Amino acid sequence: MTISSISIVLATFFAMEGVAWLAHKYLMHGAMWFFHEDHHSNGPGFFEKNDAFFLIFAIPSAYCFVTGSIYADFRFWIGAGIALYGLAYFLVHDVFIHRRFNWFKRTDNAYLMAIRKAHKVHHKHLGKEDGECFGMLFVPPRYFREARKSLRNQRQRA
Repeated sequence: MTISSISIVLATFFAMEGVAWLAHKYLMHGAMWFFHEDHHSNGPGFFEKNDAFFLIFAIPSAYCFVTGSIYADFRFWIGAGIALYGLAYFLVHDVFIHRRFNWFKRTDNAYLMAIRKAHKVHHKHLGKEDGECFGMLFVPPRYFREARKSLRNQRQRA
């Protein structure tokens, strides 16, 4: 793995946060609300229609892996960056925030607390309108300030 391939993976990973934000705000809370709506409700079952978005993001990653492998070019590393973001999404969104698996329940990390809080604020809106905090890894600074304040208060009480 070279510096340029690492750079492509990292640039793609960080670009995916923007892609995910745009897709979440304008597609999931827009024309594709039918698939995303059940994510904003507490319906029964483990799977949601919202899980279909996994495929929407996995297809370009797989395409880049295959074509990048065939032609031995940069597309392979773009596919790796998309896949890495998908893994982060699974661990942060599905496991840590929504607790679809019984892992990573508690944290005293201000960044992780801020991510969870921003996502809870996003989910307070049950409809597709009036949403906020559409990102996953980059959240407004006020949530970091709140998390740090909460941690300071917890430490003072201990």
